[in-house]
Amino acid sequence: MRDNSQVTLVDDMQWRGLIQDSTDPEELRKHLEGGSITFYVGFDPTAASLHVGNLMQVVTARRLQLAGHRPLLLVGGATGQIGDPGGKSAERVLNPREVTAGWVLRIRDQLAPFVSYDGENAATLVNNLDWTGELSVVDFLRDVGKHFPINKMLARDVVKNRLETGISYTEFSYQLLQANDFYELHLRHGCSLQFGGSDQWGNITAGVDFVRRRGAGPVHAFTTPLVLKADGTKFGKSEGGATWLDPTMTSPYAFYQFWVNADDRDVSSYLRYFSFKSREKIEELEKATAERPQARLAQRELAFEITALVHGEEEARQAVAASQALFGRGSLEELSADTLRAALSEAGLTQVRGELPTVTALLQTAGLVKSGGDARRTIAEGGAYLNNERITDPEATIPESALLQGSFLVLRKGKRTFAGVEVTK
Repeated sequence: MRDNSQVTLVDDMQWRGLIQDSTDPEELRKHLEGGSITFYVGFDPTAASLHVGNLMQVVTARRLQLAGHRPLLLVGGATGQIGDPGGKSAERVLNPREVTAGWVLRIRDQLAPFVSYDGENAATLVNNLDWTGELSVVDFLRDVGKHFPINKMLARDVVKNRLETGISYTEFSYQLLQANDFYELHLRHGCSLQFGGSDQWGNITAGVDFVRRRGAGPVHAFTTPLVLKADGTKFGKSEGGATWLDPTMTSPYAFYQFWVNADDRDVSSYLRYFSFKSREKIEELEKATAERPQARLAQRELAFEITALVHGEEEARQAVAASQALFGRGSLEELSADTLRAALSEAGLTQVRGELPTVTALLQTAGLVKSGGDARRTIAEGGAYLNNERITDPEATIPESALLQGSFLVLRKGKRTFAGVEVTK
């Protein structure tokens, strides 16, 4: 039996694979295990919402706070207007300042559920526009630019990769702004640690070096690994686009399904990166995946935990209930209108206006069968369902009392294929 009382924060993070690079592994361990420290992680407002690709940084901040450290969550009101060159081959489209300012507020609110703003190590939200916005060009060049050798800036991979296609001074200067953030947070809040994704390693080490050159510090840094799916595609991306944290952009049901549908080859690393379950529980789920992959136990446990963290336990329970009810293993009547609409929209939601047609016509309208003959054949074989009740009469009409939440019908063909209908007047 493993003695968990002897497992340190760094040990746990290393087992989970959360530390890819660090400025000095032994000094980082001493720093994180020598008492409460203040750290920061940044999020640029490049869209109206954070997405699951940001979760690595968000949950790592939560993990560090639970271990007693104080988070500074930086929303880049300044850097978000500039754009990090990253791995892109073209310049970022610069959004209007008022748009970026609105996104700052939305992202600030999205970060709130992940950390605590109370207690001795209460989290603080900071915006780098507060100190960058008032900085003159002359002061910036004299106090910041002076400490950055051009040869080092050009040596960065992301810069070298862009020299062929071209890079503006705007994006070239991003690393100076991020480095200055670390210095300002060190002065203002005693921040001694920065972390971010491994693609930020050059910017992060530039900040460590800048703090040293300004005669402050010592400070430390580490990066988390970039998450790629087993098929080599980018984590959080799909044919439908990004999976967002904002429930108006990705419904809690669709968010839950994102995790439930994780590849068996990926779910072990997802559990280690994103879950707060113990090592024993994770290893138990990994074993279950290896022995009974069809049960998808690891995916379902992870999906519930992350959905509850992002959207609350009630939304997570509704997502689970919808997943079960749509396939005949639960009550459709207990689902809220929002959950029903979201779940059925994922499968295909057809709108019907006015008087309801027969079940045969409805199966065709919903796209579950190709023709009236196909519908009657499916019904005769016992493979057609309306609201999880088997359809026996192909000419039956549907009473209004059958409408779920006064608007919805769930049609199913066989065990796995379903579609939704929303009835409007």
